[in-house]
Amino acid sequence: MTYRTRLTLLIILDSLIVSTAIFIASWIVYPSTNVSQLDAIIISAVALLVFHHLFAFIYKLYNKVWAYASIGELIAIVKAITLSIIAAGIVQYLFNDFAVYRRALLITWMLHITLIGGSRFVWRIYRDRYIAKAENQKRTLIVGAGSAGAMIARQLKNDHNNQELLPVAFVDDDINKQKMQLFDLPVAGTVKEIPNIVKNLDIQHIVIAIPSLKNGALEKIVEQCNKTTAKVQMIPKIEDLMTGRVSVSHLKNVEVEDLLGREPVKLDINAISEYVTDKTVMVTGAGGSIGSEICRQILKFNPGKIVLFGHGEFSIYTIDMELRNRYKDANIEIVPVIGDVQDRDRVFEVIKKQQPAIIYHAAAHKHVPLMEYNPHEAVKNNIVGTKNVAEAADTFGVSTFVMVSTDKAVNPTNVMGATKRVAEMVVQDMARKSKTKFVAVRFGNVLGSRGSVIPLFKKQIEQGGPVTVTDPEMTRYFMTIPEASRLVIQAGTLASGGEIFVLDMGEPVKIVDLARNLIKLSGYSEEEIPIQFSGIRPGEKMYEELLGEDEVHPDAVYEKIYVGRTMDVDEALFLDLIDRFEGYDAVELKDKLMGIVFMEKTLLSVKGS
Repeated sequence: MTYRTRLTLLIILDSLIVSTAIFIASWIVYPSTNVSQLDAIIISAVALLVFHHLFAFIYKLYNKVWAYASIGELIAIVKAITLSIIAAGIVQYLFNDFAVYRRALLITWMLHITLIGGSRFVWRIYRDRYIAKAENQKRTLIVGAGSAGAMIARQLKNDHNNQELLPVAFVDDDINKQKMQLFDLPVAGTVKEIPNIVKNLDIQHIVIAIPSLKNGALEKIVEQCNKTTAKVQMIPKIEDLMTGRVSVSHLKNVEVEDLLGREPVKLDINAISEYVTDKTVMVTGAGGSIGSEICRQILKFNPGKIVLFGHGEFSIYTIDMELRNRYKDANIEIVPVIGDVQDRDRVFEVIKKQQPAIIYHAAAHKHVPLMEYNPHEAVKNNIVGTKNVAEAADTFGVSTFVMVSTDKAVNPTNVMGATKRVAEMVVQDMARKSKTKFVAVRFGNVLGSRGSVIPLFKKQIEQGGPVTVTDPEMTRYFMTIPEASRLVIQAGTLASGGEIFVLDMGEPVKIVDLARNLIKLSGYSEEEIPIQFSGIRPGEKMYEELLGEDEVHPDAVYEKIYVGRTMDVDEALFLDLIDRFEGYDAVELKDKLMGIVFMEKTLLSVKGS
């Protein structure tokens, strides 16, 4: 409808209401009207018509979008009508021998508000119920009839910019809420009944609105949702609910990370603040998945300076720009440095110039099959690179050096794991003879990191499949990038020197289950995106270990952080390899690596017995 047509219709409608309301009011108040009264009423009707349109234009009653009318529009109507009635009363007083038909004008005022206001709000109600709920809106089921669910329902019903989701019902496991109504929406059943409810109510979309789910609870809900063809989304975090930031625009797809069912780690904020605040912190591999997240987490504690060290120009530029934009109001110096940990002179130059108090060493080659084909590069980066940074830290008096390690360093069967274990030996050896506190932090796979299975699976799903899994029985430990990074930072505060901290990774996850969940969360079935088993790749193990029962102290030194039982390292085990590795061929180098970690394991077993 054009503006001119809409304006014309509203003027005609108001004119009819205003012209007739005074006569209806007079008939109610004065059933037997004489000629003189009739003349006064006609004059009043003309005055009302003129003044109503005058005040309607002053208060822009004809410019408002009445489909979205609210209290503000109602107030404008009341003001315009009240002033027009007062003006008509003045006209009556002047043209009717100083007499005013007060009761008639009062009833006219009430009729105007009822009819003019009602005509506008009837249109809004009609639009909300019938027109706005267009056929392209998806019928939506809300899981959780609590405060978050109520917020989402109210916003979906009242947000006129929402052209996508139409709330239809709730489900909730609370027995007391069954068959009750919230915002005129029924609680249609429990979580176990989701498949039937979706079918019976023709649900196309499901929103999980329970921000405080316990371990594994989300997985059970998603399991029921995945039995349907409905798209599944959820509200982000309980912090958003507490700060009032939960809205329809914050709904996100359920990710595999959400299904880990891990309780968030409560950090010792005071210890970290004392450890980091106003200090100079250097992160190697700062452009990588773990390194960049360590940088993000560190900046929350206001270091004086952070040095972003990495060899990838674009990755360092990306994290540098992100941190500058996010913390532009903080008084933190951010120094991007391009350099390679294999370049000893460059490493020493940077640490001498920047004088960091803490170094997080996250630079590493970590792709298992790729390192099987490139063992010399794995040694150069993971062992020699670690030795360079560690010795520079010792030389220039760095307070704490934290190396990011991996569960693949435990009983390694591959080049990557073996080089990381030897790198740990280097760090342990430095701890024995240096004033710098040298520690390593060991954890499993990180969801979403470069080279992990999640990005690979997502890409395969986008391409229509198949999703390739090495073996149906293969398991891995998983942790999210932020959690791993926070625990690495926390472990740094616990360092005395020489420890290998082991992070509690929870229960191992079958890779095939991860693939199935990802396929379902992407909106497909296994018939549409099949899973194909490709066989174990070079260097891979069926399962990973963090430390054996005899290799870890039973009591956590902090929530989810344990200390491994270690022994003094013999420098001769790794120094000969570092000096001579370039002269070996690939097979000889692998044998030397495996010989070192086997010899150390044997010595540890002998000591333990």
